[in-house]
Amino acid sequence: MHFANEYDKLKVEPMPYRAWFQCINEKCNEQYPLNKIIYRCKACDSLLEVKHDMQALAHRSAKAWMKLFEDRYKSTQWPYGSGIWGKKEWVLPQISDDNIVSLYEGGTNLFWAERFGKIIGLDNLWLKLCGNSHSGSFKDLGMTVLVSQVKQMISEGAPIQAVACASTGDTSAALAVYCAAAGIQSIVLLPKGKISMAQLVQPIANGALVLSLDTDFDGCMRVVREITKDETIYLANSMNSLRIEGQKTVGMEIVQQFDWEVPDGIIIPGGNLGNVSALGSGLLMMRDLGLITKLPRIVVAQAERANPLYRSYMKNFESFEPMEAGKTLASAIQIGDPVSIVKAIRTLKQFNGIVMDATEQELADAAALGDRTGMFNCPHTGVALAAMIKLINAGKIDRSEHVVVISTANGLKFTDFKVNYHEETLGFPSTYANKPIEVPANVGAVKKALTNALKKKNEQKEALENALKNRRAKNV
Repeated sequence: MHFANEYDKLKVEPMPYRAWFQCINEKCNEQYPLNKIIYRCKACDSLLEVKHDMQALAHRSAKAWMKLFEDRYKSTQWPYGSGIWGKKEWVLPQISDDNIVSLYEGGTNLFWAERFGKIIGLDNLWLKLCGNSHSGSFKDLGMTVLVSQVKQMISEGAPIQAVACASTGDTSAALAVYCAAAGIQSIVLLPKGKISMAQLVQPIANGALVLSLDTDFDGCMRVVREITKDETIYLANSMNSLRIEGQKTVGMEIVQQFDWEVPDGIIIPGGNLGNVSALGSGLLMMRDLGLITKLPRIVVAQAERANPLYRSYMKNFESFEPMEAGKTLASAIQIGDPVSIVKAIRTLKQFNGIVMDATEQELADAAALGDRTGMFNCPHTGVALAAMIKLINAGKIDRSEHVVVISTANGLKFTDFKVNYHEETLGFPSTYANKPIEVPANVGAVKKALTNALKKKNEQKEALENALKNRRAKNV
């Protein structure tokens, strides 16, 4: 068998639990070991995914797995305190602990968005703050797995000299910081002028070789796919399904944080769409091993200017056409030809999924309104919040539902977006703009300014509440 031959050739030792690459094309199902440098199936050119020996994993009961994961969660025992490596057997069971590159990723908090939920008409709303991580985004979840596997492969004699990615910001930051921690050279291809300064400086600070290309993300992706045909440069984009193995833990962790209860819906921003299939993968694994008995509905949110998945959804996924993504404030999902489109559509069909898009003003206003209630949103989280509001207003999300929004990145990466919003320079009205008030340095002037400003704030609050009450009344 092809798989057995590959394992014999690479001398991988048998383990109690094991995982491998498998072609997603059910008519093909070719298999390859995880330490082979491969990104697509050699037989049919389809994407690969990581598969696990589920029979071996099922020898431990669901209750025993839950107990093990609870005992490890945020512990000081290396490497199990990490939200990813605490589930090592479900992620990379065959890796040596000595080769794990972890920055204590995962374990990010769930924010109970009580005030925001009441404003928009949702009783039980939570945000999974994936941006509260080392490099500031959910990409850390996948990058710890990929870079750890690279370190293991190098220790086994693989010719890898550097790890490369195309990026709109967050992937490059995660790759650069994990490679820096591992002592491996990273290479980053960025679209010139299309990411924030904060995102640009992260890989620079962590020693990446940064190339700024005069193209968009899709153009960068085409180049990186070509240069990584050279086996000395390993591909780190989500086309490499090792990334998905780390990112799949976000859904698992959400359920664990709710004492193993499954929310009714999870809303996630979508660009290259690897995160969508990752979310589904973790939840399906929990169901198949008996830890949960139901699946949530998955909602994918896209920016209107980069919404190829939404366009396909509106045609019942009967066809998919790449598009040239327009400039959007949600720069990390400004992708018109997503690599993981096949996996994402498959996931949405399994999870009774919905796709919704949001305009630039909708995403900016939603992010700003969320900030008013204690968040500090990146624009991509704004896309998810805006999509959720539209679905509530359309009656597709019920007020009683338990909903989680995945916040993908820290708002501090996008301070230019926030400054421009509040200075009202984005080219559309900023509904919740909040400009500083310039006042002479004397007590009388300050008191007068405060009196006027507080009166105005109260009027704005009352007007907002009345508008939302009227809107909810129309939808009842």
